[in-house]
Amino acid sequence: MTVSPSPALDILSLPEPVAPVAPLIVATSQTLPEQENALIRARAFAEPLIADENLATGENALAHADAVAAILKVIGGSEAMQAASYLVHACMHLNKPEEVIAKAFGQNFATLAVETTKLMRVQERARAVHPSVQQVNDPAVQTENVRKMLLAFSRDLRVVMLRLASRLQTLRYHAASSTPVPPSISHEALHVFAPLANRLGIWQIKWEMEDLAFRFLEPQTYREVARLLDEKRAWREVYMAQLRARVASELRARSISASVQGRPKHIYSIVKKMRGKSLHFDQLFDLRALRVIVPSVRDCYAALSWIHAQFESIAEEFDDYIARPKPNGYQSLHTVVYDEAGRTIEIQIRTQAMHDHAEHGVAAHWAYKEAGSKGYAGVSANGDYDSKIAVLRQLLAWERDLVGAPQQQGLFDDRIYVLTPDAAIVELQQGSTPVDFAYAVHTNLGHRCRGAKINGNMVPLNTQLQNGQTVEIIATKEGGPSRDWLNADLGYLNSNRGRAKARAWFNARALHETVARGREAVEKLLQREGKTAIKLDDLAGQLGFKSADALFEVVGKDEFSLRNIENLLRPPEPPPDIEDYLLQRKVRYADRTPKGGVLVVGVDSLMTQLAKCCKPAPPDEICGFVTRGKGVSVHRADCSNFHELAARTPERVIEVEWGLPKKSDVASVYPVDVMVQASDRQGLLRDISEVFAKEKVNVVGVQTQSVKGTAWMTFTVEVSDAGRLRKVLAAVAMVPCVRSARRR
Repeated sequence: MTVSPSPALDILSLPEPVAPVAPLIVATSQTLPEQENALIRARAFAEPLIADENLATGENALAHADAVAAILKVIGGSEAMQAASYLVHACMHLNKPEEVIAKAFGQNFATLAVETTKLMRVQERARAVHPSVQQVNDPAVQTENVRKMLLAFSRDLRVVMLRLASRLQTLRYHAASSTPVPPSISHEALHVFAPLANRLGIWQIKWEMEDLAFRFLEPQTYREVARLLDEKRAWREVYMAQLRARVASELRARSISASVQGRPKHIYSIVKKMRGKSLHFDQLFDLRALRVIVPSVRDCYAALSWIHAQFESIAEEFDDYIARPKPNGYQSLHTVVYDEAGRTIEIQIRTQAMHDHAEHGVAAHWAYKEAGSKGYAGVSANGDYDSKIAVLRQLLAWERDLVGAPQQQGLFDDRIYVLTPDAAIVELQQGSTPVDFAYAVHTNLGHRCRGAKINGNMVPLNTQLQNGQTVEIIATKEGGPSRDWLNADLGYLNSNRGRAKARAWFNARALHETVARGREAVEKLLQREGKTAIKLDDLAGQLGFKSADALFEVVGKDEFSLRNIENLLRPPEPPPDIEDYLLQRKVRYADRTPKGGVLVVGVDSLMTQLAKCCKPAPPDEICGFVTRGKGVSVHRADCSNFHELAARTPERVIEVEWGLPKKSDVASVYPVDVMVQASDRQGLLRDISEVFAKEKVNVVGVQTQSVKGTAWMTFTVEVSDAGRLRKVLAAVAMVPCVRSARRR
């Protein structure tokens, strides 16, 4: 069957035109008070704004809204939903649409109109960027569009009905006006909207949308099938009328009140079946088809029994969708039989309720957030949870349908959608767990997560979630995440967002503890100096920090010496005469023995002391600083405190060097601080001390602190040569659980 595009289309098998809505509204307004009829008020509100407005398709906006309202009425949409078809287009002309519509009609109407408008704009932008069929059919483009639709539907389920009705009316308009349809519109209708209507069981929209979209995409094929249907239409109609009368009469004779109808022929379904099963047109079963509607399920099986007794049935073509309903809730008995002449006849048997559901689907029976808590037609918005869950699950199943289509292979492979207990959809990346879900809902819920239920059953927190599951989180009132969650091998957190949130919590906790440690040290110093009245923020500002916490942080990390604060707090004293003498004269002596192993260049027998902030030891490069009354303080050349002092008073800097002791002198030793960070465990301090003993290093002081499983240790050791300390630190680093060992 060849396909050749045609710019002009004959109007074939068009649906019956919808009756104009405006006269109906005018007539109704005479009997209903204005405040009780939202449909009348919505149309009156929108008419001045959209009456002279044309949509991108060329259709008048008010006429489009009238037609959409009529479609919604036919498929069971509520008055609120019909009213929203006008408010959606009015939104485009309002500066603050949600605020204005909420004031005039209530928040329920405003939310529906605004959410639908947002989705329409998203789809319009997507079609503008990807106008060709090839691009619209691209899985990467389709993925993003369908995701946005799915999430919009989850926020307000009524958006589904509005978008389906609006797209059907757009196709009807193009068919009636014989205007060309953008390929993207037809393709989206055939491959996205029609499958969505199918999943929701709204057959009336599904079949008509498929036929119209197919007619625009493959006009030649459409015409050819329509011609084949028309060739024997007269004979087939006479034959089917006789068969309907016979079946109805025989069933009534058996006390079964049956309505027997012919089933409409849908061109797209015929083409799909011919292509899918490689059948000729005359081999199709459903060219001759009956639909039998009876009062009860019992009558369904009784009618089936009579039909199989009267006609020869084809066993492999029998389907019992009453005992095993389709996922979208469709129920019916399907059978194919031969008549006396050997012609095949397809027969469907169902109750009236099954038929209504098959025509209008689950979406026509739910009343989600309709008119506050009272609802419409006696259906409470508070009691529609099961209906809402059913629709959401069908939306998720629709997404899986797209995954299975050949042209959509790979679509949503990296995403899943799960439901909250309140039936909201949450989008997660593939492999996510209940902990990932909790963090996606709210950061604080993720921190406090302690257990989870999937579809009502308790599961481990590292269980991977699947599409369509309902997830409930069990949380404590307070608390934080577990460190196990950050262990990739345990599989508690598989999403980037979840891992980042948990890691941020631990970083904030560590920072809090560091600041607390620094605050304690600074406050103790202020107590010793008798300066407790000083404001901490003022003190931090004088030291060059933006806030007190910034000062506490560097003090808590041992990156800022308390000596700096002491120097700031103590008032300057007049220098003694000896210092003037030292600063003015630098006399070199060639041969002298230093005290304490440090030689002050240019001065003989001057008192020296090793700085406690950096604890220098040979062969460190050293510098001297003349203190007030305490001689020369010797610092390591890389000491941050020395550089700060030298920047303030460079004239006090003096040259020093390590002296060479005589052979008869006892070897000098120097105290050095060693910082060790490790995962805390039993026997850790003993193992590290044994390393020092083995290396013949004397330990003169130890300070330890354990915070959340991490041990922080400071060892003061005596060494004669700082160069040898590298070997000792390397040995300490090899102790199990030690993360780092360094000189302070």
